[in-house]
Amino acid sequence: MTENRAYRKKLLTSGKIYISGEELDIEVINLSLTGVLIKLPENHIIREAKDVFEAIKISPVIDLYLPQLKIAGEAEVVRMENQDGYILLGLEFTHINYEVDHFLYKRKAYRKSLAAPGKIKFDGEDHVFTTENVSVDGLMIRLSGIIDASPNTITTYEFKHFDLSGVIKVIWVEHEENSTLMGLEYLEMKKEIDGIPRFFS
Repeated sequence: MTENRAYRKKLLTSGKIYISGEELDIEVINLSLTGVLIKLPENHIIREAKDVFEAIKISPVIDLYLPQLKIAGEAEVVRMENQDGYILLGLEFTHINYEVDHFLYKRKAYRKSLAAPGKIKFDGEDHVFTTENVSVDGLMIRLSGIIDASPNTITTYEFKHFDLSGVIKVIWVEHEENSTLMGLEYLEMKKEIDGIPRFFS
């Protein structure tokens, strides 16, 4: 009888997860194409499995970063149990990026995939955008139609998902057939961002 789950490779590597507003160190026990089994040492935030349960009540999805494997993204907690001095967590990948330290994708901070609306102003006119990803340093957004904006343009924006607004700088612009992609860097914010790890810094 064959076991009905993906092949899991044992390995010894470390990484981080983001839970309860904190980046916490982890050790990987094994890895498959669909998920990972990790050890989370007891710490000042998470002392036992029930603390994980409380932390994921709103959403079971947490952020994950495995630098040696060049993997970052989101995973769902599907198993948890207390062991001696640590908590065992089974995570199933929901959105994972590979080769995250490739030179084309080097960032100062982890970018969380998120589709949420906002507004940005160009030439005195508000344009509605949808985020592609969000970090503690900036946004990648998509706007409908071809928007004529140049890198280094400084403007204002509103992003209600994280209650953010302020001044932002256009870093790059890419036009597609019926839309415009932009990379933006925060220049001024009225509050700190909660709910997104930095990881890479």
